[in-house]
Amino acid sequence: MRLIGLFAAFLLLLAPAARASNVGFEELQITNGAGAPLTVGVWYPTEGSVSPQPFHLMTQTVAPGAPPAGERLPLIVFSHGTGGWYGGHVDTALALAHAGFVVAAATHTGDNYKDHSQAGLIWQRSAHIHRLIDYMLAEWPARARLDASRIGMFGFSAGGFTTLVVTGGVPDLARVPPHCQAHPDYFDCGVVKRFGSDALLALVAKLPPSVFVHDPRVRAAVVAAPALGFSFGREGLKGVTVPIQLWRAENDHILPAPEYADAARADLPTPPEFHLVPNADHFDFLAPCTPDLARAIPDPEICASRPGFDRAAFHERFDASVVGFFQRTLAASP
Repeated sequence: MRLIGLFAAFLLLLAPAARASNVGFEELQITNGAGAPLTVGVWYPTEGSVSPQPFHLMTQTVAPGAPPAGERLPLIVFSHGTGGWYGGHVDTALALAHAGFVVAAATHTGDNYKDHSQAGLIWQRSAHIHRLIDYMLAEWPARARLDASRIGMFGFSAGGFTTLVVTGGVPDLARVPPHCQAHPDYFDCGVVKRFGSDALLALVAKLPPSVFVHDPRVRAAVVAAPALGFSFGREGLKGVTVPIQLWRAENDHILPAPEYADAARADLPTPPEFHLVPNADHFDFLAPCTPDLARAIPDPEICASRPGFDRAAFHERFDASVVGFFQRTLAASP
């Protein structure tokens, strides 16, 4: 019996440290050097009492501002897609927090639903994530509860590109002009066109490699529908050595096959855990929309799915898979 008890204790050490089933939440403004502050949402396990709370035309059941519970908590940082915001994957954040993770998601300055002015400057995003991790480990009031050896990252679309950069990828943005000559109607080429192709190319030509900020503190990553997947190549992804879970929507009309997720899958040095989602479209990786949100969003396709695709049912499977991946790859050391 003593051996059984010791084995059970060993298994507990391998699992995320938190056992609280409730989720706390706070929205923060954190400084970002000379740039504008980053708006950040943080979800975390708590023993505080929860209740339904309004959340930007949605509702989340959380304990606002309640103290975090648990020790040696793993941290997952989120990077949203072009024109998104920190709450675009709220269901996934809640699922991870319920499982004992702390989730910190930043709204990228100049590339969000309120401000598109810097959407073409995709290389700035990795520095935002580096700053976010710095804040969580050194300045967040509950930082002593975090385990700095267990940090993961989740990224969707432009956030997927950002995740590949943060985990060691170096894109060759000179590949973008010929790509856009061949595919002028693709979404990413529209972003380049709106920003100004000549101006963007001039900036790209002057970019030092250091502009792509890597963060070795990130030990595992989930990448969904990565933008500019073709821009890396094998040489550009040779530095990505952490475990990757990679997702592609079968009918992604924003980032269609094979230039994006498939290109990254082929060029990663270690085969990722790959998931192809039948009948899904690009925005199906976003949290299911409430009726109020669907009415308020100017672009109705963000909330719409293809006939026969159940986004809510998919997200139950998707969130469980993301949680399971991070539980396996960020297991606590005994």
